[in-house]
Amino acid sequence: MLTDAVAREPYGHDEFTRDPSGVLPEAVVKPADEQEVAAIVRLCRDEKVPLAVRGGGTGLVGGCIASPGGIVLSMELLNHVLDCDPANLTITVQAGVSLKRLYEEVQKMSLYFPPHPGDEGAFVGGAVAANAGGARAVKYGTVRRFVLGLQIVLASGEVLDLGGKYIKSSSGYHLMDLMIGSEGTLGVITRITLGLLPPVGSVQTILAPFSTSREAIETVPAILGRGILPCAVEFVEHSVTRAVERLLNKTWPAREGEASLMIIVDGRDEEDTLAQAGTIGEVLEASGALDVLLTDQKSRQAEILEMRSMLYEGVRAATVELFDVCVPRSEIAAHVALVHDLEARLGVSLPTFGHAADGNVHSHLLRGILADGLVGPELPDWREKRELVREAIYDDVRRRGGVVSGEHGIGLSKRASFRRNLSVPHLSALQAIKKALDPDGILNPGKIFEM
Repeated sequence: MLTDAVAREPYGHDEFTRDPSGVLPEAVVKPADEQEVAAIVRLCRDEKVPLAVRGGGTGLVGGCIASPGGIVLSMELLNHVLDCDPANLTITVQAGVSLKRLYEEVQKMSLYFPPHPGDEGAFVGGAVAANAGGARAVKYGTVRRFVLGLQIVLASGEVLDLGGKYIKSSSGYHLMDLMIGSEGTLGVITRITLGLLPPVGSVQTILAPFSTSREAIETVPAILGRGILPCAVEFVEHSVTRAVERLLNKTWPAREGEASLMIIVDGRDEEDTLAQAGTIGEVLEASGALDVLLTDQKSRQAEILEMRSMLYEGVRAATVELFDVCVPRSEIAAHVALVHDLEARLGVSLPTFGHAADGNVHSHLLRGILADGLVGPELPDWREKRELVREAIYDDVRRRGGVVSGEHGIGLSKRASFRRNLSVPHLSALQAIKKALDPDGILNPGKIFEM
């Protein structure tokens, strides 16, 4: 248990937020096993102490930050791989196992866990609690699709085992699904059983620059219309790749135009993936791509993927708000156009990239103007403009039938915007579920919505 203020400070924020609540946790508690988790939760219930569960701290919405007067329950010591079962294509781990460790263990089994939310320092428990997504969601879905079983500790301190190694269930309410994406507000996830897939035989990466972001994004439906479902389809604006080039001292292969599509296809063998890549290349050329670059070299693919994964890091220091919205695929281009209209109208920089085939768009409001990979001096009125940008973006998302978060969660930072997306009956139903499972309101109170 940590009580010293200096030791508690790293647990007072996540990767984006810097103590928005204005308080540090009263203590940071690190249980060594599931029984200790249950005992801590029971104690918090008896003493009415708020409790926030923390995984790797890689979140971007303040979801793992303690409430005033509360503690942080860190899962970092629950880091054991409990069961590897190739016969059932499953792996069971404790919530504190990192994604990096998970990928390593799955690879040893010669199997495949497709979801890749980005930061491999994230913990599996946190990825489940946020229903993390990532670039591969277009073909393989989010983490939710692969969760077969959970062990959770309820607010009462009682332990439930949900699901198992089976694939199908129509046996009553699916409580496990309710826990996925609940951000620690309904129960504490202590262990997870994940379903795995056979490994893919071949991977090809295609990079295609376009004159404009709209042209790039509007090409995606034509690709899907040819009967091909790529592993990933990312659109990347070159204003952001310049920043990553400076950060990593590496070069983004596509130099022309305003934006690129990065497309990854996988399949049973090289013949399969080359056939997919050939068809996609035809669509790209017909849609106005300035070039079509294809690579099957693992080292080069890894470098391109690393640069894509580091886009946020390229502008992170200057980012004052990250919009993680999701709209129907057909609405992406129009939403991105709205974002750039805001840039021109308000005199701000909103570099944008995202998952072009699943509708998840990331726009970053910066303190200064981004030019040639560098952010200029802080704008004196960025705080006032932040409110205007936030309202305009979320209003546009609602009009297009989208949601305010595609993969990062709600936490603290999106709470007000999320509430405006809900009808009164919808909010009442969510509050009723929270009250039933956490009657004393000790589990991550104030996150997602207020009671």
